[in-house]
Amino acid sequence: MHISYNKLWKMLIDKNMNKHDLKELSGVSSASIAKLGKGDNITTDVLIKICESLDCTLEDIMETVKD
Repeated sequence: MHISYNKLWKMLIDKNMNKHDLKELSGVSSASIAKLGKGDNITTDVLIKICESLDCTLEDIMETVKD
């Protein structure tokens, strides 16, 4: 199993936002945004910042996917 952030990218499209907008709004570093883009592991602190800035829950931005 791995974690997919496709829900996050779809949400950004729906909100007419890009990764740079997300970085500015949430205060998350460019490195963390890059990790999300690659599907790498990211700390829950970063995920919570993103959720707070987008007014959503973790389930709204990520999901587990079977390999």
